[in-house]
Amino acid sequence: MKTDSATAVRDYVLIEDLAADDRPREKAMRHGIKSLSNAELIAIIFGNGMKGKSVLTLSRELLSRSNGRLSELARKPIRDIIKKNPGIGPAKAISLAAAIELGMRCRDEIPQEKPRITGSSSVYELMRGSMQMLNHEEFWIMLLSRSHQVLDSVCISKGGSAATVVDPKILYRKVLEFGDIVSAIVLLHNHPSGNMRPSPEDDRLTRQLKDGGALLDIRVLDHVIITPSGYFSYADEGKI
Repeated sequence: MKTDSATAVRDYVLIEDLAADDRPREKAMRHGIKSLSNAELIAIIFGNGMKGKSVLTLSRELLSRSNGRLSELARKPIRDIIKKNPGIGPAKAISLAAAIELGMRCRDEIPQEKPRITGSSSVYELMRGSMQMLNHEEFWIMLLSRSHQVLDSVCISKGGSAATVVDPKILYRKVLEFGDIVSAIVLLHNHPSGNMRPSPEDDRLTRQLKDGGALLDIRVLDHVIITPSGYFSYADEGKI
């Protein structure tokens, strides 16, 4: 039996179907985008829900599966979001990933005065945005001047969820490309697993890179391991 398209029952709930006070778009127009909760922002990205479930409920459930944390949600691969969240298909998942990536790129474009490293906490604060939410391992170096001002930060290698391979020759070739303005470096890599403790391989690599730097008159000041919940510093622990 045919039904009029204006009265047909939909299998999903649009934002427009919600009560006026629950419509994120109207709320944003009235009070500004910052007035919206994380779930309401995600609801705007998704646009519609699914049969028997509003888009706001869908968004709240998605957040709850990430402990209510956007940072944890941002680390999840698109395929995992689709697989573990009924009602969220490729279009919604990719739109969400695109919105998160745009936010991160916007943050990175803001010009900042070159910071100065004063200890492990300043290294962590500078690099956590780039490394904390990764679901694979990356190894970076931070290049410093004689006054420990940050000249640049360079990704040396990318690996899987448990390890990444670092070639000391490639690492120091990158350092030497900057000339004699580099006086010291800080080593960094991340542990997506959340384990803050260095592995025996981390210790071996740190010693190797420190010895290599000494031959070039470049000090290795620290090796910082970044995790989703914090960091480990070789310098703070007297291991470098």
